[in-house]
Amino acid sequence: MKIELTDDQALVLSDWMSRVMHRNDFSKLVDDRAVWSALLRINGSLETQLTSIFASSYSEQLDAARERLIGELGEFGER
Repeated sequence: MKIELTDDQALVLSDWMSRVMHRNDFSKLVDDRAVWSALLRINGSLETQLTSIFASSYSEQLDAARERLIGELGEFGER
């Protein structure tokens, strides 16, 4: 199976996964231990393919990517 993401999507997803995957409350959310196999594979792939995570401008790139993606969503997900 192949999943294609834009650079912005990959950057934002990688950041999110890095922040939440190892929190205790996230571990409780994943109720099927086998799902961790896919999560770890996706996270590892993102980390090895995204050179921007090591850039000194990472925070700025991440913020810009978030803004572009939110702009594309329109009203979806607003409360």
